[in-house]
Amino acid sequence: MTTASIQEIKKELRSHDTDSLQELCMLLAKYKKENKELLNYLLFEVHNEQAYVENVKEEIRELFKTVPASNVYFIKKSLRKILRFVNKQIKYSGIKQTELEVRIFFCMKVKETKIPLAAGTVLFNLYQQQLKKIESALAKLPEDIQADYERPLFRLQS
Repeated sequence: MTTASIQEIKKELRSHDTDSLQELCMLLAKYKKENKELLNYLLFEVHNEQAYVENVKEEIRELFKTVPASNVYFIKKSLRKILRFVNKQIKYSGIKQTELEVRIFFCMKVKETKIPLAAGTVLFNLYQQQLKKIESALAKLPEDIQADYERPLFRLQS
């Protein structure tokens, strides 16, 4: 079975009435958790992006409470789990400023919890990769907004 292109799907969706579109959305939400989470964001969270960012930050705080203190292997696994969550939330939003705030918050929590980044190259590379993503997202924003994020970025790099 071949999958239709996005254009073909878009064209087909235009020919459906609202009831059938609602049924299609419910089916999508029913079969995959990620679809349900995306629909939740689009229906309830998109109107207040700042509240969404605060909710994501609170969830990250809770996830950091589960990071073990000593074993580097388990620290690495926990950080990867948190990063999967972070990346998913950023993908739902698609707004660069939201991406910046969430990634900066993640890096700040890594610093706050005193995770030994020098203990393993994987942890160090994971952190450095987040810094690169922050810089990349920052470059795509207007200069006045970039200035607002220079101080937190400087603190993360030192």
